[in-house]
Amino acid sequence: MMAYRRMVVAVSACVTLVAATACAGGASDAGDATSYGAGTASGGSGTASGGSGTASGGDFGQDPSFGEIGGSSSGNPSSGDDPCGSDLIAIARDFKDTHPDFEAGRFGSDRGLVEAQLGADGKPVYAGGSEGTRTTTGKEAFDQWFRDVPDVNTAVQISIPLADSGNGTSTYDSSDFFPIDDMGFGNEDRSHNYHFTLELRTKFEYEGGEVFTFSGDDDLFTFINGHLAIDLGGVHRPESATIDLDARAEEFGITPGNSYTLDFFFAERHTTESNFRIDTSIGCFTPVVN
Repeated sequence: MMAYRRMVVAVSACVTLVAATACAGGASDAGDATSYGAGTASGGSGTASGGSGTASGGDFGQDPSFGEIGGSSSGNPSSGDDPCGSDLIAIARDFKDTHPDFEAGRFGSDRGLVEAQLGADGKPVYAGGSEGTRTTTGKEAFDQWFRDVPDVNTAVQISIPLADSGNGTSTYDSSDFFPIDDMGFGNEDRSHNYHFTLELRTKFEYEGGEVFTFSGDDDLFTFINGHLAIDLGGVHRPESATIDLDARAEEFGITPGNSYTLDFFFAERHTTESNFRIDTSIGCFTPVVN
């Protein structure tokens, strides 16, 4: 049994994988942060640790096997080795800026985009209705965010390395998070590739006392044991939310001493800026095997 640990995950991102900085206005990097509209700036940038995210792997012609997601850089679960590791593995999906939900001039917080539980396929279920929401255009477009759709998006596997930051925590912190530059559809005449989503699926052992905090933008939907735990939908300035797992254990259906899934869905939808930070005291991430 692992020693008692607390988990804190903080991500700072302006326009936007568990657990991004992007700046551009049109074909340049002179975006106007004030165009985001409402939204609470909080969380700060934190201290740089772990460096910027690096992309690895190539494009996937179909949905990648999530047996790899949430995997590690040390140990081989299939061989019976310790499956824990310091890297989180995620799938980034690149989009063109002509997609109706990306770079569309729609700004502001947009809660309630997804249902309170994951769908049977492990994806968020759109709850915006047939006419869309403040920043989305409807179910058909939203359903493309986290699914492979030929000519609409292209998937790239990326790694998020966690570094030991002391006091039993590990950290990833980047103020220049562009994990798929020059990949997928490319940078579209910009200095970075700004339009992408990120999907990360992993398991953790709930020991009691864990806390999970996200701070950033754009959209972030985090599910614990299939239950929506954080909803920061919208194209907005950095916003924060904290999950106290003990306080919501009954809601999530979790009991200390057992392992549960953590599903993390993130979207970078506008060329202004994005920062990405994770702090966690979880000592072991293991892959979700469908």
